[in-house]
Amino acid sequence: MKALNIKEKFTKFSKNWHPHQIAVVDDMQVILAKLKGEFVWHSHDNEDELFQVIKGTLYMQFRDRTEIINEGEIIVVPKGVEHNPTTKNDEEVHVLLFEKLNTAHTGNVKHERTQTEYPKI
Repeated sequence: MKALNIKEKFTKFSKNWHPHQIAVVDDMQVILAKLKGEFVWHSHDNEDELFQVIKGTLYMQFRDRTEIINEGEIIVVPKGVEHNPTTKNDEEVHVLLFEKLNTAHTGNVKHERTQTEYPKI
């Protein structure tokens, strides 16, 4: 058991939309990701997904609205809800995600940004 420095962990990678696992809690994983631009519309049939914004402003698009999540705030996307994380003005946003180990990156959607393995850092 050691304390993890989240800001230091963000220096270990640069690629956007490529999650990295920093911890496992029971059957859940803690993930860091850098986001820039628009992702891909998707949903997770059986898992909720928690996003915490560490740096920047995240725009979580839903089919009927967009929620703005600022630094220090979280949003939980319930299972089955289609969503599309987005950033604006070429801003790189740093997020921490908390989700089940078996959560597929883009749900049932296959896209060039889909990742099947998250490097551990």
